[in-house]
Amino acid sequence: MLLALIDDRARPAGELARIAQVTAATASAHLRQLCAAGLLAVHAQGRHRYYRLAGEDVAHLVETLALAGERRAAPVPTGRDAAFVQARTCYQHLAGRLGVALFERLRALDGLELASDSIRLSERGAAVLQRVGLEDDDAGLLRLQGRTCVDWTERRLHLSGPLGTRIAARLIEYDWLRPQRGSRALNIGPNGRDGLRSLGIELD
Repeated sequence: MLLALIDDRARPAGELARIAQVTAATASAHLRQLCAAGLLAVHAQGRHRYYRLAGEDVAHLVETLALAGERRAAPVPTGRDAAFVQARTCYQHLAGRLGVALFERLRALDGLELASDSIRLSERGAAVLQRVGLEDDDAGLLRLQGRTCVDWTERRLHLSGPLGTRIAARLIEYDWLRPQRGSRALNIGPNGRDGLRSLGIELD
């Protein structure tokens, strides 16, 4: 149920029960415990209750636990799964192969300042994003904090936190990436290949 909510959408208990393949009573019991533990937030609308993750820190925890729970190498994805592995949202930031590539490219360009507990975009990093047309206000960017998140499928780091969320939003806003309906997967938009190439990221 927690993995189903990692896309930052709110879902009713009945839908979460179907996803988890448990009875409504079992799902309700677990949802009460998750809310009590502060992992979920609930929104009441009339007779309906909708559940979502309590925040990005919970999403980070869920992906980390999912990764730790893997005891074998992930199978090579095919078909629709390949899009999920290539690019997807994790809560509101960019994950998957493309999220990792973006993080590594910004590091290679000295675009990130890594501290022990946070990441900030450097002036050079802000200039890079401006040059490729993703940002026009470096002052706001330089104030945003980010952090690393271990990617579930790639086993490497991608960028999360407010900084990661801002960059992901821009990639979607400028049609480099397009959300796939009914999935966390992101498709490459019409401006995506050229835009990513301008950042030095080549897609397979």
